[in-house]
Amino acid sequence: MTRQFFVGGNFKMNPATQEQKRALVKVLNEATIDPAVEVVVAPPAIYLLALKEIVRKEIKVSAQNCYLKSSGAFTGEISPAQLVDAGVPYVILGHSERRTLFHETSAFVAQKTRAALDTGLSIILCVGETLEEREAGKTAQVVEDQLKPVVEALKPEDWSKIVVAYEPVWAIGTGKVATSAQAQEAHANIRAFLSSAVSPAVAESTRVIYGGSVTAANCKELGVYQASYIRLPAVPVIGHTFGVCAQLDVDGFLVGGASLKPEFVDIINAKKA
Repeated sequence: MTRQFFVGGNFKMNPATQEQKRALVKVLNEATIDPAVEVVVAPPAIYLLALKEIVRKEIKVSAQNCYLKSSGAFTGEISPAQLVDAGVPYVILGHSERRTLFHETSAFVAQKTRAALDTGLSIILCVGETLEEREAGKTAQVVEDQLKPVVEALKPEDWSKIVVAYEPVWAIGTGKVATSAQAQEAHANIRAFLSSAVSPAVAESTRVIYGGSVTAANCKELGVYQASYIRLPAVPVIGHTFGVCAQLDVDGFLVGGASLKPEFVDIINAKKA
């Protein structure tokens, strides 16, 4: 199965001014963008609707978060129903900054995922381990523990609206990047878990993207060519081993800081270059 390549831009609490927002949108609107790539950008909530109106129609917008209730006395929150009513198709849930800074548990993330799906939103679902967890060899277990409550809350058909973003916490905003082998291993483990916990069909069709200091300089090494190849075993030839493609399970990127720069266009177009 060929999974559509996905590139998301998480602006976080940026840009700081309306002028910077307009300059960023101008770059995206004037760029030549690969039509085969699904592109989604997630600005701060205050800019969400304004950006949606001025960015080119090929680029979708996403909220950075939402609550699990559709209305009520929840000061400062945005409901999934409000996002759908505003024509916003995506929301990011489970980002490590929400888990660590705002103490969101995996069970709470699962509740929000269920609520968002019930209103018609698509989800960019973030998972990932800390440096200490990776060094302790716990990456696969940590990610599975983050996914289990979501698996329990979802039906198999719901996964068609989920993009899983593997973001090692130690690589977010640090300049450190997982090696291509580390990214592939984590993505393959996620797919194996989904195959066991949900179904092989869901595992094969669900897009799993990488996030963590992605730039135009490193995105190719992280596996941008996977969608163009069929999974085949490595073939030994005269004492050498040639693989078809190392990063078969990397279906795109969730980009942080680089999504605020012109190089974001290069990341979107990486498969064409």
